[in-house]
Amino acid sequence: MSVSVIEQAKIQAQVLVPLVKALQAELGEARANALVRKALGDLYRGFGEEFWKAKNSTNNEADLGKAVASAFKTYARDDALAYDIIEQTQDAFAFDVTRCAYAEFYKALGEPELGFLLVCTADFATADGFGADVRLTRTQTIMQGASHCDFRYWRDERGSK
Repeated sequence: MSVSVIEQAKIQAQVLVPLVKALQAELGEARANALVRKALGDLYRGFGEEFWKAKNSTNNEADLGKAVASAFKTYARDDALAYDIIEQTQDAFAFDVTRCAYAEFYKALGEPELGFLLVCTADFATADGFGADVRLTRTQTIMQGASHCDFRYWRDERGSK
């Protein structure tokens, strides 16, 4: 059985939290965080590309709603997320996360800011990997103290970011 994403995040935090804190102390918070965002962004963008190709390899017309819903089930595995779907179509997937074990974990560590940096910022990089015509907006997160995270994915027919 493969390790769930929430368990991977907990394991990775054992190394990443002290590493990021050391980088912040040495380079300053802004520079260290930018470096971490870039490094992890490249990694998660690649995950998005791989996931998108795997979910749409047999489709001539990619179904954004089904692909993103399937991806989010991966992140929600092991009761990591509770969420309400607002809209799911071929060109959109909108949902609100109402409970987040990732946020609970980082808050218990006393590091919600690092949780946002290490977990939440990956959402946009992953969405970039879904293709030039896929957009994501999110105006709030549980990790930053909001009541829910508001994810809105949609296809922009203009195709350039």
